Amino acid sequence: MIDEIVEMGFTNIELSHGMMITKLPGLQSAFKAGKFNCCGVHNYFPSPVEVMIDAPDAYEYTSHRPYDRKRAMELTLKTLDVAAQFEADYMVLHMGSVPMNPARWTKKLTAMVEEEQDETKKYERLKAKFIKRRAKKGKLYYSRAIEALEQIAEKAAELGVKLAVESRSRYEDMPTETEMIALQEHFKDNPWVGYWHDFGHVQLKHNIHLLDHKEWLATMEPYLIGCHVHDVYPPKRDHRVPLTGELDFKSLLQHVAPSLPHTWELSPSRDKEEIKQALEVWKAAFPDTL
Repeated sequence: MIDEIVEMGFTNIELSHGMMITKLPGLQSAFKAGKFNCCGVHNYFPSPVEVMIDAPDAYEYTSHRPYDRKRAMELTLKTLDVAAQFEADYMVLHMGSVPMNPARWTKKLTAMVEEEQDETKKYERLKAKFIKRRAKKGKLYYSRAIEALEQIAEKAAELGVKLAVESRSRYEDMPTETEMIALQEHFKDNPWVGYWHDFGHVQLKHNIHLLDHKEWLATMEPYLIGCHVHDVYPPKRDHRVPLTGELDFKSLLQHVAPSLPHTWELSPSRDKEEIKQALEVWKAAFPDTL
C-alpha cells in the first residue's frame, strides 16, 4: 500500500481511520525503512478491533452512553500514542454529533437542491427551522466535546502532537460553524489545538446554502493547522480527485499558508492514473503545498 502511494508521487502520508490493526506492523516497517514521512493521523487509528467497518464515529465524546464516551477517550489517547510513534505533527478529530436525524434535515435540504427547489419558501423555512433547532439542542453536546478536548489536549501537549478539529459535512455534527469559532476561541491560548479545514465537507454545506466557503475559510485562517484536499461533484459527491470537480482551489488556497499540510483525502474508488495526472497539474499550479 505504501509503495503504491509513494509510486504515485506522494511522500508525506496521513495514516487514517479504518485501518485494521493487522496492517500496523507493515506500516511501522515501511516507516522505519524511511519510505514515507507521517505528516499526521486521523482518529481512530488503528480502527477499534470490535468495529468491522470504517467507522470513525463509532464512538463519540458527545454520546448519551457513558461507555461510548469512555471508549472514545480510550481510543483517542491510544491514537495519540501511535501518532507520536510515527512522529506525526497532528491528529485529526471528529468531535461527535447531536441526536438529529440527517434524513429529516441535511439530506432533505440536499435533495431539494438536487430538485432545484432551493429558491422556494419551503426550502428557506426548512433551513431556518433546522438552524434554530440545531442551535437549541447543541449546548449539552458542545459542553461534552469541550470537556473531552480539554483532557485530550493535556496528552497532546505531552507528546507534541497538534489536535486538528475537523470541519464536518453535516450540520447535525459537532461542531457547527458557530460552535467551531467558540471552540477555537476557548482554546486560543493553547498551541496544541486548532482548526482542520476539509474542503469537500465545507463545500457540501456551501452547496445547501449553510455557509459561503471562501468567507468561512477566511474567517478560520487564524486557527488553521491544515486541510484535507478533495473535490466535489455537486451537490453531494465529495472525496473526488482534486481539480476534477467544482472547487475553485486557486481562490480558496489564498487563505491557506503553503507550508501547512494539504493532505489529499480521496475515495478508494478513484482511478490511479487520474490521481497521478491531477497531482502533476496540482504541483505545477501550487508547487509549495505538497
